[in-house]
Amino acid sequence: MHRATPHLRSKFGKGSIHPSEMKLIKDEKSGTKIWQITSDNSINHNLYFLTSTFTPNQKNLVFTSYRSGQSNFYLVGFPDGEIRQLTYEDDIHGYSGLISHDGSVLFYTAGDKIKSIMIETLEESVLAQFHGGSLGECSLSCDGKWLVTALKKNGKSHITVTNTDGSGGQVIFTAAEQTIIHPQFHPNSPDLIAYSGDPAPRMWIINRDGSHNHLLYDHDNNEFLVHETFLGQQKELIVSHWPYALRRISLETLEMQTIADFNAWHICSNRAGTKVLCDTIHPDIGLRLIDVSSGQHSAICFPKSSSKGSQWEKDRYAVAEDWNKAKQTKDRSAALSWMEMEVDTVYGPQWTHPHPSFSPDETLVVYTSDVSGHPQLYVAEIPIMF
Repeated sequence: MHRATPHLRSKFGKGSIHPSEMKLIKDEKSGTKIWQITSDNSINHNLYFLTSTFTPNQKNLVFTSYRSGQSNFYLVGFPDGEIRQLTYEDDIHGYSGLISHDGSVLFYTAGDKIKSIMIETLEESVLAQFHGGSLGECSLSCDGKWLVTALKKNGKSHITVTNTDGSGGQVIFTAAEQTIIHPQFHPNSPDLIAYSGDPAPRMWIINRDGSHNHLLYDHDNNEFLVHETFLGQQKELIVSHWPYALRRISLETLEMQTIADFNAWHICSNRAGTKVLCDTIHPDIGLRLIDVSSGQHSAICFPKSSSKGSQWEKDRYAVAEDWNKAKQTKDRSAALSWMEMEVDTVYGPQWTHPHPSFSPDETLVVYTSDVSGHPQLYVAEIPIMF
């Protein structure tokens, strides 16, 4: 991890204010209106693509930047407001940031702690600590009472659930052999959690109290299923069958169906479950908006991000030989997943991927691109034809 120089330490800190970096541009191919929100010569990226980078009122965005020498969170007024630093600490997981339903709190993980910070006052709290562990990104229950995170500790993977009122957290499940990544609450149920297993089989669900853990679809490493998430508020998951198709699976019947036959990559649904947003690579055909009922899809814009990671040129999961070839074996054994690796030539670096997500009113798309030479935060307008 990069450490801040004395010059940077004097410039940055909690509450430090920085001028707008916004540039208004137009996509060359689609003509879409785009706001380039950041322009700093450092790593800047949106929050995890399964959560909104916008605050609920859409007046601000929260983003991650390494401009201080390490990963921290910043608030920026949209479209051209000043930038305000929210955090200044070590070991922040840059993709863990999650804005509360009312927009007043940012939840995140730092090392072995699950934390919250009041966006207005910058008052911090430690909601839970899992000593000696490594925590992943957060997901918030629909009632705002619970956070779920993945934990790697003592060579095992766990699911933790933490109360947002500060009364503590607990491990609800420990995997026997798999690595657990990307747990997420159902958008309409505070008791249902989906999570990913690595290696395959990938898709699992579990109750918030740790009961009823079960597999949704049995497959091996040669069927590359990735980036699963809920289809709106329905009892279904969508998943990328990489690089062939966007698919859906019912949580009740376990029936799997194809929505569209193309290389949908990082995917997220609108609240109604009628549209799916995705990026693409190999080939890069831009950010796409997919109609779930028909499978038809069209380009919103073309981020031109480098989208690194050798595994995305293959149609199977990474195995030991892939990690050994990339010389990332040590990092792989210590990190929760590739999301926590500073550099990962197998699946990332993650900040070279667009990771698109919807704005709260679903008229805008937030994404990351390094087309300028450094990863920057962008907002694109979804054309009216959609």
